[in-house]
Amino acid sequence: MRNPFELDYDSVDGDSEPPTDFEGREDHVHQHQEQLQQRHLNLNFRPKQEDDGDRALLQEDEEQDHMKRRFIGTIDQGTTSTRFIIFDCTGVPIAKYQTEFRQIHEHPGWHEQDPYELVESVYICIEEAMKTFHALGFSTADIEAIGIASQRETALVWDWETGQPLHNAITWTDTRTANLVRELKEKPGANELINICGLPLSTNPSSVTLRWMLDHLSVVRSAYDDGRAAFGTVDTWLIYNLNGGLQNKLLVTDVTNASRTMFMNLETLQYDDRLLNFFDIDRNKIRLPEIFPSADPAGFGKVVAGPLEDVRITSCLGDQSSALVGHCAFTPGMAKNTYGTGCFLLYNVGDKPVVSKHGLLGTVACQLGRHRKPIYALEGSVAVAGSGVSFLMNNMGFSRDSRKVSDLAASVPDNGGCVFVTAFSGLFAPYWIDDAQGTIWGITANTQKGHIARATMEAACFQTKAILDAMAMDSGKALTELAVDGGMSNSDICMQTQADIIQIPVERPSMHETTALGAAIAAGFAIDIWKDFSELKNMNRANRASFAPAMSVKASGKMYKKWSKAVEMSRGWAENEEEEDDDE
Repeated sequence: MRNPFELDYDSVDGDSEPPTDFEGREDHVHQHQEQLQQRHLNLNFRPKQEDDGDRALLQEDEEQDHMKRRFIGTIDQGTTSTRFIIFDCTGVPIAKYQTEFRQIHEHPGWHEQDPYELVESVYICIEEAMKTFHALGFSTADIEAIGIASQRETALVWDWETGQPLHNAITWTDTRTANLVRELKEKPGANELINICGLPLSTNPSSVTLRWMLDHLSVVRSAYDDGRAAFGTVDTWLIYNLNGGLQNKLLVTDVTNASRTMFMNLETLQYDDRLLNFFDIDRNKIRLPEIFPSADPAGFGKVVAGPLEDVRITSCLGDQSSALVGHCAFTPGMAKNTYGTGCFLLYNVGDKPVVSKHGLLGTVACQLGRHRKPIYALEGSVAVAGSGVSFLMNNMGFSRDSRKVSDLAASVPDNGGCVFVTAFSGLFAPYWIDDAQGTIWGITANTQKGHIARATMEAACFQTKAILDAMAMDSGKALTELAVDGGMSNSDICMQTQADIIQIPVERPSMHETTALGAAIAAGFAIDIWKDFSELKNMNRANRASFAPAMSVKASGKMYKKWSKAVEMSRGWAENEEEEDDDE
């Protein structure tokens, strides 16, 4: 592997400096002077915003002053970019760096990433953020621990003897396994899987991707047969490399990431042979990562090289679980929705797993220590949210600035009759329609770009309503408010639309880095910076923006009825295309 400390930025994604969407007050956050590019998923990018209220309403007593002098670093490795953020222990970001990495799309529906670039992007962000941290007068010794939040389900296989990846990482959005999923659904026992692991068969889980690799990639199959294959999601790959790779051979994951593989039993929080056998995986032939709680003082090792050498890694979470922790949603009945590449709504159901009867996923929200019970969640996933905005920018030539896409949506009073079913990878919860494809209905000679922009944002909002309705049916009660985060949540027009469609208030924190904050909170619990959830009651609560419904229930219902009709009409496009190919 290339030495990450000898890289220039061109080796990662062709940019001399990575773009950043960091919003922070200049009195406590050092920002880069050049902003070369707006972040695609941040619709109202405001790098000079002064009044973000990060410290407002925090008690300025001696304990708070002490917490402002304690620091935790977080690696936030998402689907399209990586960032490293250093928080003080009041939840205020002190320094940050962000970079994008390549997305590889060799065939329609395929989405891969270079495993080396994932690791290199982490080291770049650490090194640059640490320069800022040091420039502010702090030292590496001031950082007490590191947390990791990462994209989930994205699967990697590497050679245990050489440490070399055997193929690119295949991401959670990749749909090459659609036919395999259909075959697996016909297999005996398929309907029982959800009762064990909480997940239905779909193109998402890592298990299906691993099965595809074994069936189609000879180099992976050979390593598997020889007992040389190591499997993991992105968190496992990053921790393996941060701990020196072959030097220490640390192969670990946490309960939140493991719960997305379809290999882990939700009750026991360990691998289940019934699940492995269903996918024809022999655990004697492949190394699976050891499963730890999301917060652990020793299980995730430490960084062995670079500016953070010898700093412990004390937390590891899937990014969506980390965002729930970042909202401090520790009480059953609390929920959050993250509008990133996709859209992910998690609902805290308490310390016992709930198997959905209405198309949702059962998952682990977090386990903040071996002595603590796990917190479970119901989850609904929307495949396309911010990536729909990126599609308009990159593929349709709408703009190179995501703020202008939001402005376009706000330039028209409504969608002009357009409904955009953004089924680029099928439709996820609660629909689970693998053969749907992206379709736009209602186009007329009067359709403008603003209508398409608005319909793109509304697609994520409509799917969020469908998920909330399913959660209400599974849990027996409806939410009274929805906490939001993620780049697309920065658009006021999008969040107002969301409130109108779901008919409950939407609450947006002023400090948007909730995913990274969640990993920092978990890392702090591992080393007893916090010992009780009540200590976090003021974390990131200041100056929240609230969006109340401004549309009548009748008008909102009419819009949703049209959306539901469009969803039904989007079915079968991918399947029909395959049948036509077979006929030829």
